[in-house]
Amino acid sequence: MKFVFYTHSLLSDWNHGNAHFLRGVMRNLVSRGHEALALEPADSWSRQNLMDEQGEAGTRSFRRAYPELRVVIYGSAFDHAAVLADADVVVVHEWNDPALVSDIGRLRHDHDFLLFFHDTHHRAVSARREIAAFRLDDYDGVLAFGETLSEQYRGAGWGDRVFTWHEAADDTLFRPLPDVEKAGDLVWVGNWGDDERSAEISEFLVRPVQRTGVAATVHGVRYPPDALRRLSEAGIAFGGWIANADVPAAFARHRLTVHIPRRPYVESLPGIPTIRVFEALACGIPLISAPWRDSENLFRPGEDFLVARNGTEMTRLMRAVLNDEDLRTSLVENGLEAIRTRHTCRHRVDELLATVAAFGRSSAGRLIA
Repeated sequence: MKFVFYTHSLLSDWNHGNAHFLRGVMRNLVSRGHEALALEPADSWSRQNLMDEQGEAGTRSFRRAYPELRVVIYGSAFDHAAVLADADVVVVHEWNDPALVSDIGRLRHDHDFLLFFHDTHHRAVSARREIAAFRLDDYDGVLAFGETLSEQYRGAGWGDRVFTWHEAADDTLFRPLPDVEKAGDLVWVGNWGDDERSAEISEFLVRPVQRTGVAATVHGVRYPPDALRRLSEAGIAFGGWIANADVPAAFARHRLTVHIPRRPYVESLPGIPTIRVFEALACGIPLISAPWRDSENLFRPGEDFLVARNGTEMTRLMRAVLNDEDLRTSLVENGLEAIRTRHTCRHRVDELLATVAAFGRSSAGRLIA
């Protein structure tokens, strides 16, 4: 089958976590003999920021890690109809222009492809007007990255045409690297972004690092001067942007990582861990998470990773993990088992193909009589 993904960007992962997941999905589709094409706009905010900050070097890690993936950058004169003429499945991400989303829907009338809207953000509850601007009447279904988000679409009338499609780890890239020498205690890969977790970063990262004195490094973007000052005062090294393809090596150089979910995923969309949890566990690094409710039983909190209810508990758990080799080993083994048995991009492609089949399509893209 031919799959076409309208993504905000596949080339750039600058403050754009959905690129991580789609890269792994496309790689797995290609490995199974399908055709996969990513289309991204010429004015992609993520890619423009990456190029401004890193220049041409910014996309080299992507091309090195995913040489088999095809990406086309399109402008205003691009002929979408021609590209979609022989498509079997088209997936349009919610971080696209509403006018384009509608245009692709209208093209659906003259073509035989299945058309899905893919939502991997909290805007359905935090920016309802923006999501309401999308005209999805011509879409076959919605792929939502958590059950609580799926419920939002079902409540809007989509019914059984909503499919929960969690993110997952590309374990061809995210895997343990035991030969890499340790260089520090703790690493956190996370962006600052719109003050959605500024207080949580202080409570669950900055102050525990100050109390324990661990050697810590933070990678991410959009950190304002005040945030950088607070990291520096806590003795935390700031590494800036890191290409997602380089994150497994960064995890391998450290003994511990943390997960600090953005507030909307705790308060409004519980049960959605975002992709960082999947990727960390896939790399075999012990993980301590700030609170979030695993309402879908994706993991075994307390076994696959530890949960700190507050900053004081985070401090205690950091010390415990760093000082207890048996605890570290248990967390690594359990986390890897959870990923390998349930949460790889292979699993998600299986789910996507099953969803396609539910619409009466064969693996060759033809309608089943």
